[in-house]
Amino acid sequence: MTEPTPDSLALLSVAEMAAADEAAIASGIAGFTLMERAGRAVADAVSRRGRPGERVLVLCGPGKNGGDGFVAANLLAGRGFSVTLALAGERGRLTGDAGQAASGWQGSVLAIAEAAPEEHDIVVDALFGAGLNRPIEGAVAVLVERVNAGGRPVVAVDVPSGVSGDSGMTGGPTIRADETVTFFRLKPGHLLYPGRALCGVVTLADIGITAEMAFGPGKPAAMTFSNEPALWQGQLPRHEAGTHKYRRGAVAVAAGGLSGVGAPRLGARAALRIGAGLATIICRPEALAAHAGRGPDALMQMAASDGAAFAAVLAKRKLSAVLAGPALGLDDMAGEVVTAALRSNLPLVLDADALTVLAARPELLVELTGRRPAPTVLTPHEGEFLRLFGDRHPYASGASRLVRARAAAAVTASVVVLKGPDSVIAAPDGRAAINATGSAVLATAGSGDVLGGIVAGLLAQGMPAFEAACAAVWLHGKAGEALGLGLIADDLPEALPALLRSV
Repeated sequence: MTEPTPDSLALLSVAEMAAADEAAIASGIAGFTLMERAGRAVADAVSRRGRPGERVLVLCGPGKNGGDGFVAANLLAGRGFSVTLALAGERGRLTGDAGQAASGWQGSVLAIAEAAPEEHDIVVDALFGAGLNRPIEGAVAVLVERVNAGGRPVVAVDVPSGVSGDSGMTGGPTIRADETVTFFRLKPGHLLYPGRALCGVVTLADIGITAEMAFGPGKPAAMTFSNEPALWQGQLPRHEAGTHKYRRGAVAVAAGGLSGVGAPRLGARAALRIGAGLATIICRPEALAAHAGRGPDALMQMAASDGAAFAAVLAKRKLSAVLAGPALGLDDMAGEVVTAALRSNLPLVLDADALTVLAARPELLVELTGRRPAPTVLTPHEGEFLRLFGDRHPYASGASRLVRARAAAAVTASVVVLKGPDSVIAAPDGRAAINATGSAVLATAGSGDVLGGIVAGLLAQGMPAFEAACAAVWLHGKAGEALGLGLIADDLPEALPALLRSV
Protein backbone atom coordinates (compact mmCIF):
# COMPACT_ATOMS: atom_id res chain seq x y z
CA MET A 1 0.00 0.00 0.00
CA THR A 2 1.39 3.42 -0.98
CA GLU A 3 2.12 5.72 1.94
CA PRO A 4 0.16 8.99 1.77
CA THR A 5 1.99 12.19 0.92
CA PRO A 6 0.91 15.83 1.37
CA ASP A 7 -0.11 15.95 -2.30
CA SER A 8 -2.26 12.87 -1.82
CA LEU A 9 -4.06 14.71 1.01
CA ALA A 10 -4.81 17.75 -1.15
CA LEU A 11 -8.42 18.92 -1.21
CA LEU A 12 -9.35 20.52 -4.52
CA SER A 13 -11.86 23.28 -5.00
CA VAL A 14 -14.37 22.92 -7.81
CA ALA A 15 -12.21 25.19 -9.99
CA GLU A 16 -9.04 23.29 -9.12
CA MET A 17 -10.66 19.97 -9.98
CA ALA A 18 -11.79 21.40 -13.32
CA ALA A 19 -8.19 22.47 -13.94
CA ALA A 20 -7.00 18.95 -13.08
CA ASP A 21 -9.47 17.54 -15.62
CA GLU A 22 -8.16 19.96 -18.24
CA ALA A 23 -4.57 19.04 -17.41
CA ALA A 24 -5.39 15.37 -17.87
CA ILE A 25 -7.04 16.08 -21.23
CA ALA A 26 -4.06 18.19 -22.29
CA SER A 27 -1.80 15.23 -21.45
CA GLY A 28 -3.65 13.08 -23.96
CA ILE A 29 -6.51 11.50 -22.00
CA ALA A 30 -9.81 12.07 -23.80
CA GLY A 31 -12.52 13.79 -21.77
CA PHE A 32 -14.93 10.99 -22.56
CA THR A 33 -12.39 8.47 -21.25
CA LEU A 34 -12.40 10.30 -17.90
CA MET A 35 -16.21 10.17 -17.94
CA GLU A 36 -16.22 6.45 -18.74
CA ARG A 37 -13.87 5.76 -15.83
CA ALA A 38 -15.96 7.89 -13.48
CA GLY A 39 -19.15 6.12 -14.52
CA ARG A 40 -17.48 2.75 -14.05
CA ALA A 41 -16.47 3.70 -10.49
CA VAL A 42 -20.09 4.61 -9.77
CA ALA A 43 -21.34 1.35 -11.27
CA ASP A 44 -18.80 -0.56 -9.19
CA ALA A 45 -20.08 1.13 -6.01
CA VAL A 46 -23.66 0.15 -6.87
CA SER A 47 -22.55 -3.40 -7.69
CA ARG A 48 -20.94 -3.72 -4.26
CA ARG A 49 -24.23 -2.74 -2.64
CA GLY A 50 -26.65 -4.71 -4.79
CA ARG A 51 -26.87 -7.77 -6.97
CA PRO A 52 -28.05 -8.43 -10.53
CA GLY A 53 -31.81 -8.31 -10.90
CA GLU A 54 -32.29 -5.50 -8.39
CA ARG A 55 -33.96 -2.29 -9.52
CA VAL A 56 -31.68 0.73 -9.86
CA LEU A 57 -32.94 4.25 -10.50
CA VAL A 58 -30.30 6.52 -12.09
CA LEU A 59 -31.12 10.23 -11.82
CA CYS A 60 -29.18 12.29 -14.35
CA GLY A 61 -28.69 16.02 -14.60
CA PRO A 62 -27.90 18.19 -17.62
CA GLY A 63 -24.11 18.35 -17.12
CA LYS A 64 -21.06 16.13 -16.72
CA ASN A 65 -22.53 14.50 -13.60
CA GLY A 66 -25.43 13.38 -15.75
CA GLY A 67 -22.95 12.00 -18.28
CA ASP A 68 -21.34 9.92 -15.51
CA GLY A 69 -24.83 8.67 -14.68
CA PHE A 70 -25.54 7.58 -18.27
CA VAL A 71 -22.27 5.63 -18.32
CA ALA A 72 -23.08 3.97 -14.99
CA ALA A 73 -26.59 3.11 -16.16
CA ASN A 74 -25.25 1.38 -19.28
CA LEU A 75 -22.73 -0.63 -17.28
CA LEU A 76 -25.26 -1.65 -14.62
CA ALA A 77 -27.73 -2.79 -17.26
CA GLY A 78 -24.96 -4.88 -18.80
CA ARG A 79 -24.31 -6.46 -15.40
CA GLY A 80 -27.90 -7.63 -15.09
CA PHE A 81 -29.45 -4.87 -12.99
CA SER A 82 -32.91 -3.58 -13.88
CA VAL A 83 -32.11 0.07 -14.64
CA THR A 84 -34.48 3.00 -14.93
CA LEU A 85 -33.04 6.35 -16.00
CA ALA A 86 -34.63 9.76 -15.43
CA LEU A 87 -33.21 13.00 -16.80
CA ALA A 88 -33.57 16.58 -15.58
CA GLY A 89 -33.86 18.32 -18.94
CA GLU A 90 -34.00 17.18 -22.54
CA ARG A 91 -31.78 14.43 -23.88
CA GLY A 92 -31.29 16.25 -27.16
CA ARG A 93 -29.79 19.28 -25.40
CA LEU A 94 -26.92 17.31 -23.86
CA THR A 95 -23.64 18.20 -25.54
CA GLY A 96 -19.97 17.23 -25.43
CA ASP A 97 -18.95 14.22 -23.38
CA ALA A 98 -22.34 14.11 -21.61
CA GLY A 99 -24.10 14.02 -24.99
CA GLN A 100 -21.84 11.18 -26.14
CA ALA A 101 -22.58 9.25 -22.95
CA ALA A 102 -26.32 9.78 -23.42
CA SER A 103 -26.17 8.54 -27.00
CA GLY A 104 -24.87 5.20 -25.76
CA TRP A 105 -27.94 4.57 -23.57
CA GLN A 106 -30.40 2.32 -25.40
CA GLY A 107 -33.14 2.37 -22.78
CA SER A 108 -35.97 4.80 -22.28
CA VAL A 109 -35.48 8.13 -20.52
CA LEU A 110 -38.12 9.30 -18.05
CA ALA A 111 -38.86 12.86 -17.14
CA ILE A 112 -37.82 13.70 -13.60
CA ALA A 113 -41.44 14.02 -12.50
CA GLU A 114 -42.06 10.40 -13.57
CA ALA A 115 -39.30 8.89 -11.43
CA ALA A 116 -40.44 6.79 -8.45
CA PRO A 117 -37.44 6.27 -6.12
CA GLU A 118 -39.50 4.32 -3.60
CA GLU A 119 -40.12 1.61 -6.22
CA HIS A 120 -36.41 0.87 -6.63
CA ASP A 121 -33.78 -0.91 -4.55
CA ILE A 122 -30.91 1.57 -5.10
CA VAL A 123 -30.85 5.19 -6.31
CA VAL A 124 -27.93 6.81 -8.14
CA ASP A 125 -27.78 10.58 -7.72
CA ALA A 126 -26.07 12.00 -10.82
CA LEU A 127 -28.17 15.16 -10.89
CA PHE A 128 -25.81 18.00 -10.02
CA GLY A 129 -22.11 18.15 -9.25
CA ALA A 130 -20.00 20.02 -6.76
CA GLY A 131 -20.22 23.33 -8.59
CA LEU A 132 -23.96 23.88 -8.17
CA ASN A 133 -24.37 27.46 -6.92
CA ARG A 134 -28.13 27.79 -6.67
CA PRO A 135 -30.88 26.00 -4.73
CA ILE A 136 -32.52 23.00 -6.34
CA GLU A 137 -36.03 23.96 -7.39
CA GLY A 138 -39.19 22.72 -9.07
CA ALA A 139 -39.73 19.10 -10.02
CA VAL A 140 -36.15 18.19 -9.13
CA ALA A 141 -36.62 19.56 -5.60
CA VAL A 142 -39.76 17.46 -5.22
CA LEU A 143 -37.84 14.40 -6.40
CA VAL A 144 -35.00 15.06 -3.95
CA GLU A 145 -37.48 15.05 -1.09
CA ARG A 146 -38.99 11.79 -2.37
CA VAL A 147 -35.52 10.19 -2.57
CA ASN A 148 -34.78 11.16 1.02
CA ALA A 149 -38.17 9.98 2.24
CA GLY A 150 -37.97 6.69 0.33
CA GLY A 151 -35.30 5.17 2.54
CA ARG A 152 -33.49 3.44 -0.32
CA PRO A 153 -29.67 3.33 -0.42
CA VAL A 154 -28.32 6.29 -2.42
CA VAL A 155 -24.99 6.42 -4.25
CA ALA A 156 -24.09 10.01 -5.17
CA VAL A 157 -21.73 11.07 -7.96
CA ASP A 158 -19.04 13.55 -6.87
CA VAL A 159 -21.14 15.14 -4.09
CA PRO A 160 -24.78 14.68 -3.09
CA SER A 161 -26.87 17.04 -5.21
CA GLY A 162 -27.36 20.32 -3.36
CA VAL A 163 -24.01 20.25 -1.53
CA SER A 164 -21.35 22.81 -2.42
CA GLY A 165 -18.05 21.11 -3.16
CA ASP A 166 -16.17 24.17 -1.93
CA SER A 167 -17.95 24.82 1.37
CA GLY A 168 -20.04 21.76 2.24
CA MET A 169 -22.99 24.11 2.63
CA THR A 170 -26.49 23.62 1.27
CA GLY A 171 -29.07 26.15 0.15
CA GLY A 172 -32.20 24.10 -0.33
CA PRO A 173 -33.31 20.50 -0.87
CA THR A 174 -30.30 18.20 -0.73
CA ILE A 175 -29.78 14.50 -1.33
CA ARG A 176 -28.74 12.41 1.69
CA ALA A 177 -26.38 9.78 0.34
CA ASP A 178 -25.19 6.50 1.81
CA GLU A 179 -22.08 6.60 -0.36
CA THR A 180 -20.47 9.30 -2.46
CA VAL A 181 -18.07 8.40 -5.25
CA THR A 182 -15.65 11.19 -6.12
CA PHE A 183 -12.58 11.34 -8.33
CA PHE A 184 -8.83 11.99 -8.02
CA ARG A 185 -9.02 14.09 -4.84
CA LEU A 186 -11.62 14.96 -2.23
CA LYS A 187 -13.09 18.46 -2.10
CA PRO A 188 -13.50 20.63 1.00
CA GLY A 189 -17.24 19.99 0.91
CA HIS A 190 -16.67 16.30 1.59
CA LEU A 191 -15.16 17.17 5.00
CA LEU A 192 -16.98 20.35 6.01
CA TYR A 193 -20.40 20.10 7.63
CA PRO A 194 -23.19 19.73 6.71
CA GLY A 195 -21.71 18.18 3.57
CA ARG A 196 -19.75 15.60 5.52
CA ALA A 197 -22.92 14.29 7.14
CA LEU A 198 -24.75 14.14 3.80
CA CYS A 199 -22.04 12.25 1.87
CA GLY A 200 -22.15 8.98 3.76
CA VAL A 201 -19.10 6.85 3.01
CA VAL A 202 -16.82 8.72 0.60
CA THR A 203 -15.10 6.55 -2.01
CA LEU A 204 -12.20 8.13 -3.87
CA ALA A 205 -11.85 6.65 -7.36
CA ASP A 206 -8.79 6.69 -9.61
CA ILE A 207 -9.81 7.82 -13.11
CA GLY A 208 -6.29 8.28 -14.48
CA ILE A 209 -5.49 11.81 -13.36
CA THR A 210 -2.05 11.84 -11.72
CA ALA A 211 -0.44 14.13 -9.17
CA GLU A 212 2.10 15.13 -11.82
CA MET A 213 -0.71 16.36 -14.07
CA ALA A 214 -2.36 18.39 -11.34
CA PHE A 215 0.60 19.56 -9.26
CA GLY A 216 3.54 19.30 -11.65
CA PRO A 217 5.93 22.03 -12.82
CA GLY A 218 4.15 25.25 -13.69
CA LYS A 219 1.04 24.22 -11.74
CA PRO A 220 -0.09 25.91 -8.50
CA ALA A 221 0.84 24.06 -5.33
CA ALA A 222 -1.90 22.45 -3.28
CA MET A 223 -2.98 24.75 -0.45
CA THR A 224 -5.88 22.87 1.19
CA PHE A 225 -5.44 19.46 2.78
CA SER A 226 -7.16 16.75 4.72
CA ASN A 227 -5.55 16.81 8.15
CA GLU A 228 -3.80 13.48 8.44
CA PRO A 229 -0.38 12.48 9.84
CA ALA A 230 1.39 12.57 6.47
CA LEU A 231 0.82 16.33 6.49
CA TRP A 232 2.87 16.93 9.65
CA GLN A 233 4.49 13.67 10.72
CA GLY A 234 7.90 14.66 9.41
CA GLN A 235 7.89 17.76 11.64
CA LEU A 236 7.10 15.97 14.90
CA PRO A 237 9.77 16.70 17.55
CA ARG A 238 12.53 14.12 17.83
CA HIS A 239 15.03 14.40 20.66
CA GLU A 240 18.54 13.02 20.80
CA ALA A 241 19.84 10.96 23.71
CA GLY A 242 21.81 13.86 25.16
CA THR A 243 18.89 16.25 25.42
CA HIS A 244 17.63 17.86 28.63
CA LYS A 245 14.37 19.36 29.81
CA TYR A 246 15.02 22.86 28.49
CA ARG A 247 16.01 21.56 25.07
CA ARG A 248 12.74 19.68 25.03
CA GLY A 249 10.97 22.99 25.62
CA ALA A 250 9.56 24.85 28.59
CA VAL A 251 5.94 26.02 28.47
CA ALA A 252 4.53 28.87 30.55
CA VAL A 253 0.77 28.75 31.17
CA ALA A 254 -0.84 32.02 32.17
CA ALA A 255 -3.43 31.39 34.88
CA GLY A 256 -5.93 33.56 36.75
CA GLY A 257 -7.13 33.43 40.32
CA LEU A 258 -8.72 30.85 42.60
CA SER A 259 -11.93 30.55 40.60
CA GLY A 260 -10.21 28.83 37.68
CA VAL A 261 -7.44 26.56 38.90
CA GLY A 262 -8.34 23.52 36.79
CA ALA A 263 -8.31 24.85 33.21
CA PRO A 264 -4.71 26.09 33.05
CA ARG A 265 -3.55 22.87 34.69
CA LEU A 266 -5.23 20.84 31.97
CA GLY A 267 -3.31 22.83 29.37
CA ALA A 268 -0.03 22.46 31.27
CA ARG A 269 -0.50 18.72 31.73
CA ALA A 270 -1.22 18.31 28.01
CA ALA A 271 1.97 20.22 27.18
CA LEU A 272 3.96 17.79 29.31
CA ARG A 273 2.26 14.72 27.87
CA ILE A 274 2.98 15.84 24.32
CA GLY A 275 6.67 15.96 25.15
CA ALA A 276 7.59 19.38 26.56
CA GLY A 277 10.36 19.12 29.15
CA LEU A 278 8.85 21.58 31.62
CA ALA A 279 5.54 23.33 32.23
CA THR A 280 5.04 26.19 34.69
CA ILE A 281 1.77 27.72 35.83
CA ILE A 282 2.10 31.49 36.34
CA CYS A 283 -0.86 32.48 38.49
CA ARG A 284 -2.06 35.26 40.75
CA PRO A 285 -0.60 35.16 44.26
CA GLU A 286 -3.85 34.12 45.94
CA ALA A 287 -4.03 30.99 43.77
CA LEU A 288 -0.45 29.81 44.29
CA ALA A 289 -1.21 27.54 47.26
CA ALA A 290 -4.11 25.93 45.42
CA HIS A 291 -1.89 25.12 42.46
CA ALA A 292 0.96 23.90 44.67
CA GLY A 293 -1.38 21.48 46.43
CA ARG A 294 -2.46 19.69 43.28
CA GLY A 295 -0.62 17.27 41.03
CA PRO A 296 1.15 16.29 38.98
CA ASP A 297 4.39 16.85 40.85
CA ALA A 298 6.15 17.45 37.54
CA LEU A 299 4.16 20.66 37.08
CA MET A 300 5.78 23.85 38.36
CA GLN A 301 4.00 26.96 39.60
CA MET A 302 4.90 30.52 40.44
CA ALA A 303 3.06 33.78 41.15
CA ALA A 304 2.86 37.08 39.26
CA SER A 305 1.00 39.94 40.91
CA ASP A 306 0.43 42.05 37.78
CA GLY A 307 1.15 42.29 34.08
CA ALA A 308 4.63 43.70 34.61
CA ALA A 309 5.58 40.79 36.86
CA PHE A 310 4.25 38.35 34.28
CA ALA A 311 6.28 40.07 31.55
CA ALA A 312 9.39 39.86 33.73
CA VAL A 313 8.92 36.10 34.14
CA LEU A 314 8.64 35.66 30.38
CA ALA A 315 11.79 37.72 29.83
CA LYS A 316 13.99 36.05 32.43
CA ARG A 317 13.08 32.37 32.46
CA LYS A 318 14.23 29.76 29.94
CA LEU A 319 10.84 29.52 28.25
CA SER A 320 10.01 28.17 24.80
CA ALA A 321 6.27 28.86 24.41
CA VAL A 322 3.31 30.43 26.19
CA LEU A 323 -0.30 29.34 26.55
CA ALA A 324 -2.65 32.13 27.64
CA GLY A 325 -6.38 32.02 28.05
CA PRO A 326 -7.77 29.05 30.01
CA ALA A 327 -9.45 30.57 33.11
CA LEU A 328 -7.27 33.66 32.76
CA GLY A 329 -10.08 36.05 33.62
CA LEU A 330 -11.46 39.09 31.85
CA ASP A 331 -10.31 41.93 34.10
CA ASP A 332 -7.58 44.53 33.63
CA MET A 333 -4.83 42.19 34.78
CA ALA A 334 -5.92 39.62 32.21
CA GLY A 335 -5.55 42.31 29.57
CA GLU A 336 -2.06 43.13 30.85
CA VAL A 337 -1.07 39.45 30.74
CA VAL A 338 -2.30 39.03 27.17
CA THR A 339 -0.49 42.19 26.12
CA ALA A 340 2.72 41.01 27.76
CA ALA A 341 2.43 37.62 26.06
CA LEU A 342 1.90 39.25 22.68
CA ARG A 343 4.89 41.54 23.22
CA SER A 344 7.16 38.65 24.12
CA ASN A 345 9.35 36.93 21.55
CA LEU A 346 7.96 33.50 22.45
CA PRO A 347 5.66 31.27 20.39
CA LEU A 348 2.17 31.90 21.74
CA VAL A 349 -1.17 30.08 21.90
CA LEU A 350 -4.21 32.25 22.69
CA ASP A 351 -7.43 30.52 23.73
CA ALA A 352 -10.59 31.04 25.79
CA ASP A 353 -10.47 34.18 27.96
CA ALA A 354 -7.49 35.57 26.06
CA LEU A 355 -9.59 35.61 22.88
CA THR A 356 -12.41 37.42 24.68
CA VAL A 357 -9.92 39.97 26.00
CA LEU A 358 -8.64 40.52 22.46
CA ALA A 359 -12.16 40.83 21.09
CA ALA A 360 -12.50 44.01 23.15
CA ARG A 361 -9.16 45.27 21.76
CA PRO A 362 -9.10 44.31 18.08
CA GLU A 363 -6.46 46.88 17.24
CA LEU A 364 -4.10 45.14 19.66
CA LEU A 365 -4.69 41.79 18.00
CA VAL A 366 -3.97 43.00 14.49
CA GLU A 367 -1.08 45.24 15.48
CA LEU A 368 0.83 42.78 17.63
CA THR A 369 0.25 39.54 15.78
CA GLY A 370 1.32 41.27 12.59
CA ARG A 371 4.74 42.19 13.92
CA ARG A 372 5.53 39.46 16.44
CA PRO A 373 8.90 37.76 15.87
CA ALA A 374 7.47 34.40 16.94
CA PRO A 375 4.41 32.49 15.71
CA THR A 376 0.96 32.97 17.22
CA VAL A 377 -1.81 30.37 17.21
CA LEU A 378 -5.42 31.37 17.90
CA THR A 379 -7.87 28.58 18.81
CA PRO A 380 -11.40 30.04 18.77
CA HIS A 381 -14.62 28.09 18.75
CA GLU A 382 -17.50 29.54 16.73
CA GLY A 383 -18.67 32.01 19.39
CA GLU A 384 -15.15 33.24 20.11
CA PHE A 385 -14.47 33.61 16.39
CA LEU A 386 -17.50 35.84 15.94
CA ARG A 387 -16.54 37.93 18.95
CA LEU A 388 -13.06 38.39 17.50
CA PHE A 389 -13.91 39.06 13.88
CA GLY A 390 -17.58 40.00 13.79
CA ASP A 391 -20.39 38.71 11.63
CA ARG A 392 -19.45 40.49 8.42
CA HIS A 393 -18.08 39.06 5.20
CA PRO A 394 -15.77 37.13 4.98
CA TYR A 395 -16.13 36.22 8.66
CA ALA A 396 -19.93 35.81 8.79
CA SER A 397 -21.34 32.59 10.19
CA GLY A 398 -23.09 31.95 6.86
CA ALA A 399 -19.80 31.86 4.95
CA SER A 400 -17.59 28.83 4.37
CA ARG A 401 -15.57 27.89 7.44
CA LEU A 402 -12.56 27.45 5.18
CA VAL A 403 -12.87 30.98 3.78
CA ARG A 404 -13.46 32.42 7.25
CA ALA A 405 -10.47 30.74 8.86
CA ARG A 406 -8.18 31.72 5.97
CA ALA A 407 -9.28 35.35 6.15
CA ALA A 408 -8.70 35.46 9.91
CA ALA A 409 -5.24 33.92 9.55
CA ALA A 410 -4.28 36.46 6.90
CA VAL A 411 -5.47 39.52 8.83
CA THR A 412 -3.83 38.47 12.11
CA ALA A 413 -0.67 36.90 10.64
CA SER A 414 -1.46 33.94 12.90
CA VAL A 415 -2.33 30.29 12.56
CA VAL A 416 -6.06 30.07 13.26
CA VAL A 417 -7.77 26.91 14.50
CA LEU A 418 -11.50 27.40 13.96
CA LYS A 419 -12.70 24.65 16.27
CA GLY A 420 -15.69 22.43 15.69
CA PRO A 421 -16.60 18.94 14.49
CA ASP A 422 -14.87 19.94 11.24
CA SER A 423 -12.05 22.05 12.68
CA VAL A 424 -10.23 24.16 10.10
CA ILE A 425 -6.56 25.02 10.62
CA ALA A 426 -5.38 27.97 8.51
CA ALA A 427 -1.96 29.60 8.13
CA PRO A 428 -1.15 33.17 7.08
CA ASP A 429 0.51 31.90 3.89
CA GLY A 430 -2.82 30.46 2.67
CA ARG A 431 -2.35 26.82 3.62
CA ALA A 432 -5.31 25.22 5.34
CA ALA A 433 -6.33 21.79 6.60
CA ILE A 434 -9.71 20.33 7.50
CA ASN A 435 -9.83 17.83 10.33
CA ALA A 436 -12.00 14.72 10.43
CA THR A 437 -10.98 13.10 13.73
CA GLY A 438 -12.94 13.37 16.95
CA SER A 439 -16.52 12.87 18.07
CA ALA A 440 -19.24 14.46 20.19
CA VAL A 441 -17.59 13.16 23.37
CA LEU A 442 -15.06 16.00 23.06
CA ALA A 443 -17.83 18.53 23.74
CA THR A 444 -16.96 18.60 27.43
CA ALA A 445 -15.56 21.18 29.81
CA GLY A 446 -11.80 21.54 29.57
CA SER A 447 -11.42 19.81 26.21
CA GLY A 448 -10.30 23.02 24.49
CA ASP A 449 -7.82 23.75 27.28
CA VAL A 450 -6.15 20.42 26.56
CA LEU A 451 -5.97 21.24 22.85
CA GLY A 452 -4.29 24.56 23.61
CA GLY A 453 -1.74 22.78 25.78
CA ILE A 454 -0.93 20.26 23.06
CA VAL A 455 -0.29 23.06 20.57
CA ALA A 456 1.89 24.93 23.08
CA GLY A 457 3.86 21.79 23.94
CA LEU A 458 4.63 21.12 20.29
CA LEU A 459 5.59 24.76 19.64
CA ALA A 460 7.91 24.63 22.65
CA GLN A 461 9.71 21.69 21.04
CA GLY A 462 10.31 23.67 17.86
CA MET A 463 7.56 22.34 15.64
CA PRO A 464 6.39 24.86 13.01
CA ALA A 465 3.11 26.52 13.98
CA PHE A 466 0.87 25.25 11.18
CA GLU A 467 2.08 21.68 11.51
CA ALA A 468 1.90 21.88 15.33
CA ALA A 469 -1.70 23.04 15.20
CA CYS A 470 -2.63 20.35 12.66
CA ALA A 471 -0.97 17.61 14.72
CA ALA A 472 -2.60 18.84 17.92
CA VAL A 473 -6.09 18.89 16.42
CA TRP A 474 -5.67 15.41 14.90
CA LEU A 475 -4.24 13.89 18.11
CA HIS A 476 -6.89 15.59 20.26
CA GLY A 477 -9.61 14.12 18.06
CA LYS A 478 -8.04 10.67 18.05
CA ALA A 479 -7.76 10.77 21.85
CA GLY A 480 -11.49 11.45 22.02
CA GLU A 481 -12.22 8.56 19.68
CA ALA A 482 -10.03 6.19 21.68
CA LEU A 483 -11.55 7.10 25.03
CA GLY A 484 -15.17 7.26 23.93
CA LEU A 485 -18.22 7.82 26.06
CA GLY A 486 -17.59 8.83 29.63
CA LEU A 487 -14.36 10.71 29.04
CA ILE A 488 -13.63 13.91 30.89
CA ALA A 489 -11.00 16.40 29.82
CA ASP A 490 -8.59 15.09 32.46
CA ASP A 491 -8.42 11.81 30.52
CA LEU A 492 -7.26 13.36 27.25
CA PRO A 493 -3.61 14.11 28.11
CA GLU A 494 -3.18 10.56 29.37
CA ALA A 495 -4.14 9.18 25.97
CA LEU A 496 -1.39 11.10 24.18
CA PRO A 497 1.65 8.84 24.76
CA ALA A 498 0.05 5.85 23.06
CA LEU A 499 -1.08 8.02 20.15
CA LEU A 500 2.40 9.47 19.75
CA ARG A 501 3.81 5.95 19.54
CA SER A 502 1.29 5.12 16.83
CA VAL A 503 2.45 8.00 14.59
